[in-house]
Amino acid sequence: MLNAEVNIVFYFLSLALAFFSRKVFLDCLGTEFIGLTGTLGNILGYLNLAELGITASIGYFLFKPLQQNDKQEIQDILSLLGYLYNWIGTIIFAGAFVVSLFFPIIFASSELGLGIIYFAFYSFLGSSLIGYFINYRQILLTADQKNYLVAIYMQSANLIKIALQIFLAYNYKNLFLWVGIEFLFGIIGCIVLNWKINREYPWLKVDKHHGKALIKKYPEVISKTKQVFIHKIKDFVLVKSDELFIFLFVSLKMVAFYGNYMIIISKLISLFSALTGSVGASVGNLVAEGNKPRMMQVFWEMTTIHHTIAATLSFSLYILIEPFIAHWLGPEYIMDHRILILLIIYIYITNSRNSIDSFNYAHGLYADVWSAWAELIINVSVTIVCGLKWGIIGILMGKIVSLVAIVVLWKPYYLFTSGFKVPVMTFWKGVLRNYAISAFAIGLSVYIVTFIPIDPYHSLWNWLCYAAVCMSIFLCLQLGSTLLVAKGAKDSLNRIKNIRKR
Repeated sequence: MLNAEVNIVFYFLSLALAFFSRKVFLDCLGTEFIGLTGTLGNILGYLNLAELGITASIGYFLFKPLQQNDKQEIQDILSLLGYLYNWIGTIIFAGAFVVSLFFPIIFASSELGLGIIYFAFYSFLGSSLIGYFINYRQILLTADQKNYLVAIYMQSANLIKIALQIFLAYNYKNLFLWVGIEFLFGIIGCIVLNWKINREYPWLKVDKHHGKALIKKYPEVISKTKQVFIHKIKDFVLVKSDELFIFLFVSLKMVAFYGNYMIIISKLISLFSALTGSVGASVGNLVAEGNKPRMMQVFWEMTTIHHTIAATLSFSLYILIEPFIAHWLGPEYIMDHRILILLIIYIYITNSRNSIDSFNYAHGLYADVWSAWAELIINVSVTIVCGLKWGIIGILMGKIVSLVAIVVLWKPYYLFTSGFKVPVMTFWKGVLRNYAISAFAIGLSVYIVTFIPIDPYHSLWNWLCYAAVCMSIFLCLQLGSTLLVAKGAKDSLNRIKNIRKR
């Protein structure tokens, strides 16, 4: 709860500052410079693929020693992480250097000088490498259910940084100064966070040079990392492929249209992730305790919460996103309604799956690397066949078919048979209630709101009133049905009540 509360506070602070700062930076620094920062960020994102898997696998191996307060093993695991991150940081730097050699070709048409391009790239790279060479110990805070400390220190530094950049951009309009502040606060955040880690764990002594010898002591770390890497690569490719397929099968114009929808959707998902995304370490601690009845109770609490969130996201987007797009950008930016329906199905599946993912992660269940390849092959195959025929509709069908096959059907089976070691029918008997509740609440709410005498397209005020009325109707139906029927709903309510009494 503390992690969630801190995350939600910083979510709204960052959201408000993001919209304001975007306007100031565009006006004062120019669209080309802002485009440059986004492009350089994407380049570094691809280079950071080298890290995929290590953080997740190390986090898994920390749960048990934290639960048992085994300080020596914690130190050993972090020493191993420091050693591996040293190598990864070196590889990323080498890759970045090679890529930067081609900047005169890549940015040949840019009006910005190569001086600012190189200065920005290596400043961003330096900020990123701090996490590999120095800040890697913060994983201990996350695994120890203290991610709120990371959020407080790092997000506070980020908000101060953006505020200072706004002031300097407005008054001086100097690109080098803006980039310099970006790098400086990366260093400041690192110093402050490491000071806090030393205060929280004064006994922690990490020796990166000893990490190489520890590989033999923890061979599972390497094997688990390889497994996680495949799953992460699959997720990265599937997320990044949408706009590429739309460009190939439809048009560059539709990439922008689709992007408008995804900006709104991503902000809403981030809001709910701020509330529920901090439970991974708590679940890991629970699994480390080995109390199966307690695990099953918490699993059903989380499953019901995530299905409720998925249904709320789906209904709100279905009735509100199109009139919002009309007010924000204009009615000409509204896409085919069938695209919205498929997007909502995709969003429901991806957001209702989180309890399965959390417990699979806590059990270290990543050996099913075949499923990652299968999901990727199914997605790409269906996308190519259907995308050529139906455009964006076909592309979304590819995502949904692959999700149903692997995420909806396989992942629960894997968790229940290999993790909980109970028949998978236990899962389906419970989760079908959640699907039925969501279908009932969304379907009946969509029918009822057709009688509301408010036109959300008329004005933004009308849209707000319409949103308030529609969401009130939906939440009454969804929450009422959930409390009456869903497995784990009453336990979730009692947990929240008990936490609030403390």
